[in-house]
Amino acid sequence: MSRPRIVVIGAGFAGHEAARRLARLARGRAQISIVNPTDYYLYTPLLPEVATGVLEPRRVTVSLSGTLPGVRLVLGEVDGIDLARRVVSYSTPEGLAGSLDYDRLVLAAGSVNKLLPVPGVTRYAHGFRGLAEALYLRDTLVRQVELADGAGADEARARTTFVVVGAGYTGTEVAAAGVLFTDALARQHPGLGDVRPRWMLLDLAARVLPGLNERMSAGALRVLQVRGVDVRLGVSVAEARQDGVRLSDGTFVPTRTLVWCVGVRPDPLVADLGLDTTQGRLVVDEYLTVPGHPEVLACGDAAAVPDLTRPGEITAMTGQHAVRQGRHAARLIAASYGDGERRPYKHHDLGFVVDLAGRDAVADPFGVPLAGLPAKAVTRGYHLLSIPGNRIRVGSDWVLGAVMPRQAVQTGLVTAAAVPLDSTVPP
Repeated sequence: MSRPRIVVIGAGFAGHEAARRLARLARGRAQISIVNPTDYYLYTPLLPEVATGVLEPRRVTVSLSGTLPGVRLVLGEVDGIDLARRVVSYSTPEGLAGSLDYDRLVLAAGSVNKLLPVPGVTRYAHGFRGLAEALYLRDTLVRQVELADGAGADEARARTTFVVVGAGYTGTEVAAAGVLFTDALARQHPGLGDVRPRWMLLDLAARVLPGLNERMSAGALRVLQVRGVDVRLGVSVAEARQDGVRLSDGTFVPTRTLVWCVGVRPDPLVADLGLDTTQGRLVVDEYLTVPGHPEVLACGDAAAVPDLTRPGEITAMTGQHAVRQGRHAARLIAASYGDGERRPYKHHDLGFVVDLAGRDAVADPFGVPLAGLPAKAVTRGYHLLSIPGNRIRVGSDWVLGAVMPRQAVQTGLVTAAAVPLDSTVPP
């Protein structure tokens, strides 16, 4: 009897965990393939530390082949799924077409930058979702401070003004880490005179970190304000230009750097399937199964999984849910072959952590509010436990960063053309 063919699409939080757990449960009794454009799993929560020189880029990339023994890695971008024939089609990095047959499919395609119809944004802003974008931002910060050294006062102020749109997890962490990084850069450039880097954090919400509890939001806001970050709530960008941005309140801010952290939306692959969606996410039941297609499971940001702890709602697009849904999808597939019991997905939040760089963080593990060094210890401990590799290297970079100055050089490896902001406006 031939072995079951299981295909996992995407190697993010959900896909990587699904493939890893499937390999353990199958013990060679199934053919497991994972399709991903890169040969690594990217631990996105640490990208702000890559962008600000705390961590080297390879620290946040974990080899798929090294962490998924027994799983076939298929390098490619999925461009179609034939649900009737049970075939996944993809294109390789060299543009060649390929396909995979499946008996079970795990759709964990993840998410992409969320774009709003703001004039000029796709041309002058850059997102912050991948490794290339983090490297590009690091080069940008260094370059703008270096170009400001010796420039006229107005030009220097524009070049050292950095605008971040979106005060969720990513935007808040980027602004908190960025201001420390550029302050350190400025001290190396006495030609700046009295011009000091300025960071702005914008969001239409009433508070930073709007998805978390008010205590964590207030703690993060205090840290940002102490560091001099100009936090403007109820305000966003109305127009982006080469020489600056016009805000929704009519203010014009001269700047050369606009970082787009407004949020995420499911991968466009979801919409192309022609199946039911809610909030752009694929409709599934409490068993992560697509209605009418019992052989297809979806999890992570791509799936609208019912939240059994909050009746009537769907689970949030968080790494915590994605990891657990990926793990649960593996158990459900095993159960479909008679190994284990089929159970609905149910998970209570265990708390959240937000790294604010330096010695600051906010966290609420198991509902216990923490700030400052205790929160920092919990945050770093959580990341070390969560990243599926490179723990010693990450820890070593943290130790070295605490006692040595960061290297502030432009690598020039990533150009602006290599990290365009997606120009497809979501429906």
